[in-house]
Amino acid sequence: MRLFLALILGLWASSAWALKVGDPAPDVAVQGTGGKEVKLSDFKGSWVVLYFYPKAFTPGCTAESCSLRDGYEEIRKLGATILGVSLDNVATQTDFKAKYHLPFELLSDSRKELSKAFDSLGLAGFMAQRKTFIIDPDGKIAHIFDKVSTASHNTEVTDVLRKLQSK
Repeated sequence: MRLFLALILGLWASSAWALKVGDPAPDVAVQGTGGKEVKLSDFKGSWVVLYFYPKAFTPGCTAESCSLRDGYEEIRKLGATILGVSLDNVATQTDFKAKYHLPFELLSDSRKELSKAFDSLGLAGFMAQRKTFIIDPDGKIAHIFDKVSTASHNTEVTDVLRKLQSK
């Protein structure tokens, strides 16, 4: 019974503290594949597509990353920067980026700080959940994708970016 109550309270606390549209995006520094620390405040004044994925080189994560790669130019024309995040180390992220010719920065959240801040830590903390956040130029969360179509995520992102920018 205690375990059940702890689970229910944990789920309630997680959803009660989850980020919502309009909230300021957490600004946590993590190591990027470009060789330096990256934080969201580095991109203040532009749109950011921040996508969390469970594990580099797995089929779903590869499909999602390649979809965003294929839509990169259109997303860039909409004034957005793409950043991919997983708990993989920098070397794995660098290899993943190189193998699939990903033109955007991948971030290593091996300390799990960014994933926790974005309520995107899943599977008992062993990997990030598949989730995407669109952050507006003021640094606020403008849209959250809790469900992602890995094969066509670029289309989902461009459609939402266009709608948000037309308001």
